Amino acid sequence: MTIKFKKIGLWGRLGETSVVQPALEIVSQLQALGLEVFVPAQPDIPEAFGDATRLPAEQLASKVDLIVAVGGDGTMLHAARGAARHGVPLLGVNRGRLGFLTDVSPELMGETINAMLAGDYVAENRLMLEAAIAGDDQTHGPMLALNDVVLKTGYTGHMQDFRTFVDGEYVNTHGGDGLIVATPTGSTAYALSCGGPIIRPDVDAMVIVPIAPHTLSDRPLVVRSSSRVEVRVEPRPANQRAEVACDGEILGELGRGETLTIAVAKETVQLLHPRGQSYYELLRSKLNWGKTNRTQAPDPDADE
Repeated sequence: MTIKFKKIGLWGRLGETSVVQPALEIVSQLQALGLEVFVPAQPDIPEAFGDATRLPAEQLASKVDLIVAVGGDGTMLHAARGAARHGVPLLGVNRGRLGFLTDVSPELMGETINAMLAGDYVAENRLMLEAAIAGDDQTHGPMLALNDVVLKTGYTGHMQDFRTFVDGEYVNTHGGDGLIVATPTGSTAYALSCGGPIIRPDVDAMVIVPIAPHTLSDRPLVVRSSSRVEVRVEPRPANQRAEVACDGEILGELGRGETLTIAVAKETVQLLHPRGQSYYELLRSKLNWGKTNRTQAPDPDADE
């Protein structure tokens, strides 16, 4: 077998019970093929990974030509940032709950990895967002996000007003708990739970989704991927600020007089999928389309 990738990085919480066994199987499979395997230098990583080269997590993507992420979608999101910066393709083995991004099951991972090492896969480039906070006194970022940039009020039970602009044009002032700016990849994540649309990953678009808006007519808005989104906060209490996160990682706080800018990043991340995968089949499987959760309540008068 002609092997396309020679240096493989393994990514995930390799000390967790649900991850360690499949991760060790992958290491054994790769080393049996004579490939170099690299793992992040985590303090809780088992000694069984001793044959793999340990590197600081921030250096791993720069030393490999393929990253295999073992875990849930959160693991993939974390790995995607380094993979995108260094142009390294990314493959996900699902050990999480939903798994929109980690689309290889542990039962099929051996044969799937062999096929991909031989070049039998479908590669898909996913766009990423870049977010930054700028004000008179400080700047945070830029930071990359594969799924979304989320802006939320920092005080539970308190609304804030978020003024949005697209390409310099005022759009709306959203009163509520916050805003989500999501990629097509992130349209099936937090944005979906807040009423946003599902967008195919190959559509060049972004979606702006209000979180718990005070006005029911405040609906999600789909814009071109080339758009530049700016958000400013108008805190109701004078000292209130909003927190900004990129794929769940804190970028910083947005206060009065500061601007959050979100645009498509120059980097993309390349995801590898098994051949024959269907996006619509994935949606049906993960979202239980075509299935009913209704159950008939028992008749209290029925005989036991």
